[in-house]
Amino acid sequence: QVQLVESGGGLVQPGGSLRLSCAASGSIFSMNAMGWYRQAPGKEREFVARTDSGGHTTYADSVKGRFTISRDNARNTVYLQMNSVKPEDTAVYYCNAAVINTARSQFEVWGQGTLVTVSS
Repeated sequence: QVQLVESGGGLVQPGGSLRLSCAASGSIFSMNAMGWYRQAPGKEREFVARTDSGGHTTYADSVKGRFTISRDNARNTVYLQMNSVKPEDTAVYYCNAAVINTARSQFEVWGQGTLVTVSS
């Protein structure tokens, strides 16, 4: 079994910065793509950023130039550095990963989410 645990959420003022972390644990053989999604109140979950196993990154247009996704393969951890945050970035942020477990089965895992509130 593999679990993803997010941390780093909280209250931040507009224009401020926050860094989210997502650590994977369990019977992991390797991690493929890892990413972040978010869900604002009353809205559907949306894509934020993604990094593949080779480090190639993609971003939603709404966060491009402000957010940076990175990963530490040795720690099975993905990060989301959020700069110049805006009130519209307020949401629950979810980590997502494509995992190959020690039985060589691949499956998708979601974290429990961490709340980010941007407000003065």
